[in-house]
Amino acid sequence: MTQSTVRTRTFVQALNEALDTSMERNPSVYMLGEDIGEMGGDFGVTRGLWTKYGDERVRDTPLSEAAIIGTAVGSAMMGMRPVAEIMFADFLGECYDQLVNNAAKMHYMFDGQFKASIVVRTACGGGFGGGPHHSQSVEGWFLNVPGMVIVAPATPADAKGLLIAAIENDNPVLFLEHKALYRIKGDVPEGYYTTPLRKAAVARQGSDVTVVATMKMVHEALAAADELAKEGIDVEVIDLRTIRPYDAETVLESVRKTGRVIVASEAPKLGGLAAELSATIGEECFHHLKAPVMRIAGLDAPIPFSLVLEKYILPGKEQVVAGIRSMIK
Repeated sequence: MTQSTVRTRTFVQALNEALDTSMERNPSVYMLGEDIGEMGGDFGVTRGLWTKYGDERVRDTPLSEAAIIGTAVGSAMMGMRPVAEIMFADFLGECYDQLVNNAAKMHYMFDGQFKASIVVRTACGGGFGGGPHHSQSVEGWFLNVPGMVIVAPATPADAKGLLIAAIENDNPVLFLEHKALYRIKGDVPEGYYTTPLRKAAVARQGSDVTVVATMKMVHEALAAADELAKEGIDVEVIDLRTIRPYDAETVLESVRKTGRVIVASEAPKLGGLAAELSATIGEECFHHLKAPVMRIAGLDAPIPFSLVLEKYILPGKEQVVAGIRSMIK
């Protein structure tokens, strides 16, 4: 990261800066998606870019996720670097074949003659009453797909740096943006910089227990750590940042230090990121553990429309605090 002025920006503004910076630096970068042009996207991430770059590089598309990703993959094969927006992550199922059987396998199938250097930006996560079709955490759908990169920032600074790095990466990248983070603010450097992919961040140093989390759950874990600090419990929080391939080294180093670990994920527990991390920690750190690995995750149910029921389904600070207290006893 180069030295530059640091300003306060929202998560949305940081993403917008990343797109603007990337398009300004590289004419092969273009964007496509539903209502990303004059409207500026459903969440305002692409606002102002259509005016600056025109409809050749900021392309409104029909309401067809399959067409969006199919176009992105084809143009990437011809040397472009498309950034596709899928308005809600729940509808990645509509273009799953293009992502899994085309983009993820492109480099392998053609022995490097072609590549799918695409970034798929999409809004995920619950907490706002969006119901079962607009609130899912979908990282588990793609965890076992070789060739895919999954990025999940938790802060505005990382949102910008990781998005620029993702656009410059030659692999297909699924870039997850948790809707509950869009309006949070943080310090963001001005101008061009990248945050390395596959490198976790130690969001908080601690010695008693490790919490490994992504996206919104990083903030829930930090809030839990602040509360438990008043009780003399020192919590280390690891922000994974890249989900696939994840930074196992940083996670395992922390667990060997603390001897206790919670993996916190908003997605359902079965077959997801929490299960994968727990297995790796169990295999690599068994003799360092003072307590069994604990998973804190969403319940195994569709996300309800009711905000009361949604709060019951999704994990938060309270579950992290309770889990750590039970582990420390």
